[in-house]
Amino acid sequence: MLEQLLIFTRGGLILWSCKELGNALKGSPIDTLIRSCLLEERSGAASYNYDAPGASYSLKWTFHNDLGLVFVAVYQRILHLLYVDDLLAAVKREFSQVYDPTRTVYRDFDEIFKQLKIEAEARAEDLKKSNPVVVGGNRKQQATWQGDGSEGKKNGGGLKGEGGLKNDGGDGKKGNNNNNNNNKLENGRVNGSNLKSNGGNVSVNGKENDSSNNGAFDVNRLQKLRTKSANGKKATDNVVSKAEPKKAVKKNRVWDEKPPETKLDFTDHVDVDGGEDKDRKVDFLAKEQGESMMDKDEILSSDSEDEEDEDDDDAEKNSKPDAKKKGWFSSMFQSIAGKANLEKSDLEPALKALKDRLMTKNVAEEIAEKLCESVAASLEGKKLASFTRISSTVQAAMEEALVRILTPRRSIDILRDVHAAKEQRKPYVVVFVGVNGVGKSTNLAKVAYWLLQHNVKVMMAACDTFRSGAVEQLRTHARRLQIPIFEKGYEKDPAVVAKEAIQEASRNGSDVVLVDTAGRMQDNEPLMRALSKLIYLNNPDLVLFVGEALVGNDAVDQLSKFNQKLADLSTSPTPRLIDGILLTKFDTIDDKVGAALSMVYISGAPVMFVGCGQSYTDLKKLNVKSIVKTLLK
Repeated sequence: MLEQLLIFTRGGLILWSCKELGNALKGSPIDTLIRSCLLEERSGAASYNYDAPGASYSLKWTFHNDLGLVFVAVYQRILHLLYVDDLLAAVKREFSQVYDPTRTVYRDFDEIFKQLKIEAEARAEDLKKSNPVVVGGNRKQQATWQGDGSEGKKNGGGLKGEGGLKNDGGDGKKGNNNNNNNNKLENGRVNGSNLKSNGGNVSVNGKENDSSNNGAFDVNRLQKLRTKSANGKKATDNVVSKAEPKKAVKKNRVWDEKPPETKLDFTDHVDVDGGEDKDRKVDFLAKEQGESMMDKDEILSSDSEDEEDEDDDDAEKNSKPDAKKKGWFSSMFQSIAGKANLEKSDLEPALKALKDRLMTKNVAEEIAEKLCESVAASLEGKKLASFTRISSTVQAAMEEALVRILTPRRSIDILRDVHAAKEQRKPYVVVFVGVNGVGKSTNLAKVAYWLLQHNVKVMMAACDTFRSGAVEQLRTHARRLQIPIFEKGYEKDPAVVAKEAIQEASRNGSDVVLVDTAGRMQDNEPLMRALSKLIYLNNPDLVLFVGEALVGNDAVDQLSKFNQKLADLSTSPTPRLIDGILLTKFDTIDDKVGAALSMVYISGAPVMFVGCGQSYTDLKKLNVKSIVKTLLK
């Protein structure tokens, strides 16, 4: 049963809802759909599933882009209503005829909707009756035999009543298909070229192939039979093995015989007792390192703005090879007069060029495809303005979509939150998580340095009790920055260490506790369980995922599995997920900035810090406009 059907504008004004249904929805599925799909450029998806206490809904939607209207249908997920898509299309067609921008109430549409719903249900029933019926695991074939009209024997022609192929030959001479079209089985070899799918199971040696595809032939079994020859030997035995190429002999390396240069040693000399060398006193102050790049505004350059026009021209030319190319006059006239309504076929060439461009910038293929689908859904049916090219329209829509994705949905000001926590007399806790070797400890020190410049008292917590040397590495950063560190050594429970560190910070008056954790792969369940326990036990204010800007498709796998594991392994009914992203090694990727887009899209968390060097000052904010410009360049 349909729960609700809603029509509203893109600005959020509800124009009409079905009063006949009158079902009170549990939770807020419409609001969640708008936040999670429509605003996050996931509108190209087929449907959206919403779970609420005591109910599970499926939501489907469609747009009228020219009028700026959204049509949403909500129904119980368990029902699998077949007429929803047809009903949405009919409602969209009829409502667009009565829509008036000056009206806000459409009571007269109730009767129209009743008739549309009855017609859509009737069409769904007719379609269900005309489809093959599954009985006892076998699908009955509702097909007509096309013979010469003299006898039309189904069984004689080799068509069984259950949709399977019968190898009896029968009186097939009277039909048109008299060329042994019934899949002969000779000496254990199947003539696969004569197999034709009739929607049923294929009989081989009297046994029917029960495939999981409800009547589809088992391709794996067919390939196994093909590999056997008539005498039972495998066909692969007759293949003549090629001679293996000779292995290239590795040449001996010639080393430079020049005397080695004097080794440069920049490490701090430490006594055996652990104290610093009195002759060399570490004085690491802000005046030596300079101001952190977090407090500097990045200036955009406009060097490659002229290149965008050339790319637009290429996107316009990249059409399908079998499509008819339009002449110069017709394309020029379309650009001047404007197109009536954009169709999906008009958008495909420009979208394909954009998808390829995003993938060359290290955007995951799955993310690039979904973005293009969302842009197509937002432009389909929209009228093209005069003196405007399709490629320019698609590029502008993609640029708006990328800005909307990369811009944080809520304002995250760490300094403001730190002062708010200080007024409540409790420390602000930040937990750094991520996979192995991405630079969590180094970038934790950069964040600490930035906080020190704003007169914030910082304390480090060495909760990486798994990796050898992790505590010593963090101790070195703490000594250089002259801030306290809480450590308990190795082989301790990191959740307990973090809890004791927060208690110590409350006693000594520290404003911020930066918790360093062990690197772990997203599929390492024991370590992920320990991380989930640490987050649940200490309830940090911010969970930062530290990821590399070098990764492409792996960024999607890392973040999605991290969030999934934190949700599955948490004992809380409302588990904490990743709140923000710290992107490292951003200075090594040139223009391959797609990892930032992939991470934000898959998690919904914003990029809060960007690591761009090896010194403590090399930490900056993500410039959204610069990233979007680089992605579309």
